[in-house]
Amino acid sequence: MPDFVVTIDGPAGAGKSTVARVLARQLGVAFMDTGAMYRALTLKALRQGVDLKDAQALTALAGMSVIDLVNEPGQQLKVLLDGEDVSEAIRSLDVTNNTFYAARTPEVRHIMVEWQRVLGARRSLVGDGRDLGTVVFPQAKYKFYLDADFDVRCQRRIDELKAKGQAVDEKALREDLAARDHRDMTRAVGPLRRADDALLIDSTHMNIDQVVEALYRRITGKQEADRSPAGRV
Repeated sequence: MPDFVVTIDGPAGAGKSTVARVLARQLGVAFMDTGAMYRALTLKALRQGVDLKDAQALTALAGMSVIDLVNEPGQQLKVLLDGEDVSEAIRSLDVTNNTFYAARTPEVRHIMVEWQRVLGARRSLVGDGRDLGTVVFPQAKYKFYLDADFDVRCQRRIDELKAKGQAVDEKALREDLAARDHRDMTRAVGPLRRADDALLIDSTHMNIDQVVEALYRRITGKQEADRSPAGRV
């Protein structure tokens, strides 16, 4: 296949990152975790004591940072922050709870979008995020919007954290996920929404393998065809 970009947008807990990572491996292309880039900047801000509410300071920090995503055969995606592998550090609860400051800052998003477009121009890739199909790669050949019922998304996140051995306050997690949904959908820049030409995948009653298979068949079955009108699987 010629170079192409696959975008997978959707709310937190829908399984975007896992699906995108597995799909990229099956297609033999790079995986781009856009959320990891915002997490990396947040990690740097927390380390340096930067006021996360200070948009100007966050933007200046982004301008002085080098964030890269490294795909190596048979290896998990590496997130490099100024050359340091921070793949694990960016998954801390502190980073997770504060990443929205960077994500909602217009100037930071502008910088991130440019970085993401550079990555997309270098190679074929599968990316997951909130605004890949609407803002970053509006001309992407394959666009998907992955969603699931709120209760299902909450349970998936609970199971994920418990599998890592973390204690989970389920009530607080539900409240946090609802708040994240609201922030993502109502922010002034790059809000979460389904692109008009994105195929909606409702994963409420699907496991990861079933979702990946649905996307894989959709992509490999229409290599030379134009994008089909937006639909639902």
